[in-house]
Amino acid sequence: MTVKKLAELTGHGNPVFTLELSQKPGILFTGGNDKGLVEWSLKNNAFIKVMFPVTASIYAIHCPVGVPLLFAGLRNGDVLVFDFITQTIITTLKYHQKPIFDIKSCNHKQELLVASEDGTVSVWSLKTFDLLHSVTVSGDTIRSISISPDEKWVAFGCRDNLVKIYDLENYTEIKTLIGHTMPVFSLQYSPDGNYLISGGRDAQIKIWDLNTYDLVHNIPAHLFAVNSIDCHPSLPYFATASMDKSIKIWGADNFKLYKVISREKGFDSHALSVNKVVWNGDQLISAGDDKKILVWDIGFGD
Repeated sequence: MTVKKLAELTGHGNPVFTLELSQKPGILFTGGNDKGLVEWSLKNNAFIKVMFPVTASIYAIHCPVGVPLLFAGLRNGDVLVFDFITQTIITTLKYHQKPIFDIKSCNHKQELLVASEDGTVSVWSLKTFDLLHSVTVSGDTIRSISISPDEKWVAFGCRDNLVKIYDLENYTEIKTLIGHTMPVFSLQYSPDGNYLISGGRDAQIKIWDLNTYDLVHNIPAHLFAVNSIDCHPSLPYFATASMDKSIKIWGADNFKLYKVISREKGFDSHALSVNKVVWNGDQLISAGDDKKILVWDIGFGD
């Protein structure tokens, strides 16, 4: 496996907490602890514009498939709804009083799920922006959401060290996964729907078999918290980002470590915590506390 740094996107004045690919190919959105949500071109790796200003840090960005909208979750509990057609913020979803940590959508139900520090998940209509449900998942912060590929299940990673699995049809709890010894910061269903990958502040990655909900692999993956997990869209690999300043690429079929991207390994990589990674084809994009967004070309060989 080869790794080459293609670009460094600079301009943020403070840590970058999150990034999200647009529905439009070649466009990236980023947000963090500064004054706006930023749009970038991945075709020429350049700044395009500040999409809109914000009054609080952005912890989550979501662009639902097939919907010309962008959702930004803020530290103050607001969710801003940006319409690409009108190029304006058309409404603000107000329910939570505490920070929003993750936002995902269920395509077939046209519903938006918003996870907060208050321990609840609010469910909104993507068509009317009405609040449909509020689900109390935890007595503490919900840090991450992952929806299964078939959109039957949703998993929540919680600050009380638990992973909660819910039925996406009626939002009833199906299973609690116990294994992490510290808060669960990141979650990702495997594209084939067979496994759930969880990462925690305990620096562990855990692989859960979704047929039995058994813990089938425990990987002491990093030195510090696992902030983000993302599966390659078509190949059996996943990437993890950590507070230990490193990015790691793993096999999704054998759970082997294939590559470590860090300054210790000779890469011109992040100098501080890596907060988010996302695959764009065979490119891996990372964002960190060092205010940088880095674009990596990953070569998988034959």
